Amino acid sequence: MNTLKTVLAAAIAAASFAVPALSQDQQFKLPEQCAAAGGMHHGAHGGGMGGMMGMDSQSMTDFQRENMEKMQATMPAMMQGMMNEDPDVAFACAMIAHHQGAIDMAGVELEYGKDEQLRALARKIVDAQVREIDEMTKWIDAHAK
Repeated sequence: MNTLKTVLAAAIAAASFAVPALSQDQQFKLPEQCAAAGGMHHGAHGGGMGGMMGMDSQSMTDFQRENMEKMQATMPAMMQGMMNEDPDVAFACAMIAHHQGAIDMAGVELEYGKDEQLRALARKIVDAQVREIDEMTKWIDAHAK
């Protein structure tokens, strides 16, 4: 179990160092180039994700609540990214947030899941998504205005 926590911590640290926007110490933020023209911004939804889906967070398990909180952090950023006027930038920005959601969900699986096949898949997802977020962030830095 300690090895798993070390691997997960290393993956999260790698994501944080590779892509500063992914720091989990604050609310998820896209690169500044991802802001949609016209100033469209999405904040956290009132009542939380559970409220949006008609669920009472009090009745959720710990893993359900963590998944919902992580989705609540990345879904507005994904929608914001999709609103960029440049279709290439919109794709990259939305996918960064989408991939961060996959990393976050994989982290919840690694913390709570018991099936070794799914846990191995979660580790692969973290590795792949961190690399792809890095690629897209570099593309945005080079190409987005």
